[in-house]
Amino acid sequence: MKQETMVQITTGDYKGLFSITLESADIRLEMVPEHGGKLVSILYKPKGKEWMLDSGSRAFRQPVYGSTFTDWDMSGWDECFPTINACPAGGKSSRMLPDHGELWALPWEYEIEEDAVTCMFRSPNLPYRFTRRISFPSADRVRFNYSAENTSKEELPFLWVPHPQFAITEPTQILLPEAMEDLLCVYGGHTLQAGESYPWRNHAQLSPIVTGDARKFYFQGRVTDTWSGLSGEESGNYLLFSVPTDKVPYLGVWMDEGMFNDRVTCALEPSIGYFDSLETAIANGTAQVIPAGGSFEWHLEFVTGAGDWREAVQELK
Repeated sequence: MKQETMVQITTGDYKGLFSITLESADIRLEMVPEHGGKLVSILYKPKGKEWMLDSGSRAFRQPVYGSTFTDWDMSGWDECFPTINACPAGGKSSRMLPDHGELWALPWEYEIEEDAVTCMFRSPNLPYRFTRRISFPSADRVRFNYSAENTSKEELPFLWVPHPQFAITEPTQILLPEAMEDLLCVYGGHTLQAGESYPWRNHAQLSPIVTGDARKFYFQGRVTDTWSGLSGEESGNYLLFSVPTDKVPYLGVWMDEGMFNDRVTCALEPSIGYFDSLETAIANGTAQVIPAGGSFEWHLEFVTGAGDWREAVQELK
């Protein structure tokens, strides 16, 4: 029998913008609907661990649509859809998609339920509606149910990744399944070469020390396991992602040691499409295509805690 999880939902103010907070016994999560549905805080309450990077000295305000992502607050958890890199929209559309997609720069609608919050985005330029519903299956677990609806009479291709900028405040291990021995570098920064494969064990640890470098990897091809995560080597705090591999079959990892942000951050990016450009994903056959009048649904769950993360991995599967 499933144990009922008590969730308290309140509204408030985050740096001058309206916010919604969902809170269980273990997790406090805060979002700002008008700022692209951004999640600004994921707090693991028993240890006082804040997972999300805040805006620091950068101004926190609603971005301008079509602008460059790195010109803004560089904080929290954004959704990248229908691309990451700026590129053509594909299909029969001649529009150019902006950097990091459309969702992060425009306000979302929202609906507060008894124990969940649903946020919706209707594109001003393309025929789709994007929906994310946040709920708590248990006190230490959060579930995001996503859907993308094609409101046109033509096929709609898309790419999606979450872009959670996690705060790296201690030596941190980036956790991937053992089968992911080698990863493809798609952004090399100052030290690596894009297009080359590297042993993951040599790049799986991050320090909070700012070096001015950055890099991004993808597992080559479809993933064979559902999870990825982070674990603090001093505190034992961990956070683990899980996605359905039939719906979300790719995985990217972004690490910024102060090249674009002013502090060290890491983003785990389970991905629909391979890799950062929708144009590239269409060309290599990995973009998801929604038929005319159809929709596509997927989900992501994360669990956070402290101690043995391996036990939590087994519970996620």
